[in-house]
Amino acid sequence: MASDPFAFHALIFEVPAGEAASYGMIASLIPGAGPRQTARALHSAPKGLPWYRIVTASGQPADHSGAAEQRRRLKKEGVAFRKNGAVDWSKHRWKGPSQKWIDKSGRDPHDIMEIIASWSRS
Repeated sequence: MASDPFAFHALIFEVPAGEAASYGMIASLIPGAGPRQTARALHSAPKGLPWYRIVTASGQPADHSGAAEQRRRLKKEGVAFRKNGAVDWSKHRWKGPSQKWIDKSGRDPHDIMEIIASWSRS
């Protein structure tokens, strides 16, 4: 499952306007996955995937040719940035997937909640 880009895409579609998630946050919800696999999945992004809502763990857009466009799109959705250029996680951190995604994943909801709780400790 960790190598299936569609699993990553499904989670990225869960990140709503006005929120951002890190590559690692997405990966943490896919067993056996890591942040680099999230990045790889973005290379095969289907049309309409909100790729720009995925940033590095520090809250910075990754160093790529689309970083300025990413920042512009996030700002347009109301995402605030700190003085250092990182997303203000206290206001715009993704709160996690929908109940529908959790149910469809087949994972224990308590496990998912523990993963989500760990994001604020990172």
